[in-house]
Amino acid sequence: MQQLQNSSDIWQSLKETKNLLAFSGGVDSSALFYMLLQKNIPFDIAIVNYNTRDGSKNEEEFARNLAKKYSKLVFVKSVKLNSANFEANARAIRYEFFDEIIKANGYEALLSAHHLGDKLEWFFMRFIRGAGAVELCGFSQIEQREGYVLARPLIWHTKDELLEFLTKNGYEYFIDESNFDEKFERNRFRKNFSEPLLKKYKDGILRSFKALEEDKKRLLPNEYQKINSLYVFKRDENKIRLIVKIAKFFKIVLSKNQQDEIFKQTNCVISGKLAIGKNDKFVFVAPYLRSVVMSKEFKEACRKAKIPPHIRSYMYEKKIDPKSL
Repeated sequence: MQQLQNSSDIWQSLKETKNLLAFSGGVDSSALFYMLLQKNIPFDIAIVNYNTRDGSKNEEEFARNLAKKYSKLVFVKSVKLNSANFEANARAIRYEFFDEIIKANGYEALLSAHHLGDKLEWFFMRFIRGAGAVELCGFSQIEQREGYVLARPLIWHTKDELLEFLTKNGYEYFIDESNFDEKFERNRFRKNFSEPLLKKYKDGILRSFKALEEDKKRLLPNEYQKINSLYVFKRDENKIRLIVKIAKFFKIVLSKNQQDEIFKQTNCVISGKLAIGKNDKFVFVAPYLRSVVMSKEFKEACRKAKIPPHIRSYMYEKKIDPKSL
């Protein structure tokens, strides 16, 4: 797979990859759908119907018809979630669905329609909770995930620009009424802060985020050894930033409380999925596996190599020799 770059070359790079578009039928993903068509970039689409609104079935049908019209494969998942922690649960189900499709069909890039307004909303929500420069910078145009690349081609465009593109070309799209419901924190930030600021100060905000991206590259260490999905790197007080980055490979966004806990603990498990362990020299990050029966010889080799307990099951399952680390 050609290496995707964080630049205007992303469109050209996407011509060389097998792409899956995360689609909803709304302004953002519809704009990306038609931009990909205009640029002759190959892709298929995936949509999750949460069945939360009367218009959900229409949006699903719209996705199916659009895929048929332009000869695209369409993958659909229909679910019903309760209102408790809806956004987090919806996100988890969405990415599990995308992962399944990607693994089964060999897609190399997942395309998301996040735009500049989304990035600014993230900035504000992290800022009020207390965050450093890397966390404030938020998601990037290109992020490596386990087994694929997550690409956001629209990250430097505003929603107004996407609406203008759709309107000018007469392209159809849906409006999700839940985006205006201020019971959701993100919607409050969008209405009261990000949208008014982008209308007035878009150029300055864009320059600031691009400067933050450069700072992020300098601040975020990227030296690690990777064997399958085991990550190992030297231990120091600043490496929590690298753990945050690796967690994102597994679709886990670490909260400030989780980061603080990781910093204090020698061994911990995050979200029941990710094991993090430390010895006096190294930090280990790997998928968390339960109930793996290990041989006495392997346990003894791990003890001598000072492999943290929660990491050993994954190493045993993947036949990773403790002496190799």
